[in-house]
Amino acid sequence: MKTLIQACTLSIAALGLSAPALAAWPERPITLIVPAAPGGTTDITARLLSEKLGAALGTTVVVENRAGAAGIIGTQALLRSAPDGYTIDFANIGPNAINYSLYKNLPYKSTDFAPITLVISVPNILVVNSKSPYKTVKELVDSIKNDPKGNYSFGSPGTGQSPHLSSEMFSQRTGLTLTHVPYKGMGPAVAALLGGQVTFIIDNLPSSIPFIRSGQFRALAITGAERSPQLPDVPTMAEAGIQDMVVTAWFGFVAPAGTPADIVNKIQQATKKVLEMPEIQQRFAEMGGIPGGNTPAEFGAFMDKEQASWRKIVEAAKLSLE
Repeated sequence: MKTLIQACTLSIAALGLSAPALAAWPERPITLIVPAAPGGTTDITARLLSEKLGAALGTTVVVENRAGAAGIIGTQALLRSAPDGYTIDFANIGPNAINYSLYKNLPYKSTDFAPITLVISVPNILVVNSKSPYKTVKELVDSIKNDPKGNYSFGSPGTGQSPHLSSEMFSQRTGLTLTHVPYKGMGPAVAALLGGQVTFIIDNLPSSIPFIRSGQFRALAITGAERSPQLPDVPTMAEAGIQDMVVTAWFGFVAPAGTPADIVNKIQQATKKVLEMPEIQQRFAEMGGIPGGNTPAEFGAFMDKEQASWRKIVEAAKLSLE
């Protein structure tokens, strides 16, 4: 009997299986941390996927918003959790690419995460309140340049997020000096523009597109390399006269480093299955987003590349935070 047990143990080791792979994982709900306030692309997408992802994994996925500090608060909440797959984070371009070069004392590093998969990629879009006089990017830029004492500002979901850095890029490309007004998430920033508290925002397309369609926002330009099929009349930044400004925001799942590979792969495969559902693909298309689903290794390589790319932009903007 002892020999049989030893033989089984050796066989399991040879197959590279960990203990969690042999257990009935998941046995309880999974928490999906959204490091942003309700109303932004991260939150919208997380809530769109949570029910179907839970069903694919045979459990419940509970969305938990942990907004603040450019995604740092939510990211730290993930890293305080056990690496057992029961807590994952909706990583994005801000905390998982831009922050590494923006903050001098960032309380985490890229090796603290186990990449799972890319979920969605979206362009950003420059929008103004529809009650404003600006009909084009040129009109906006000319108005600000001709009124240097005017109180012009842009809103963002927080320092270091892609809408903030996109606006900094816009300022660099146009030679404008603008006041940055950071909010605790894209939802509050959108509300500020609706209330006329800021001049413009450069938002992830999914969170602004409902307001564009309702006529509350006027879209002036999109940061994609091509026009969005959802907004074919909105020019790209290049078409609007702003060169070298192609920005794609992205969002994906990560777990704490040390999470067993079999659990990571199980979440990735379940996510891929959900992203291939026709209703999800249609909803993503309506949001102007492109579904992901790549492997953990591919997603990890992608995040490393994004980190290096955004370092150049942060350095050019001469941005640095403690």
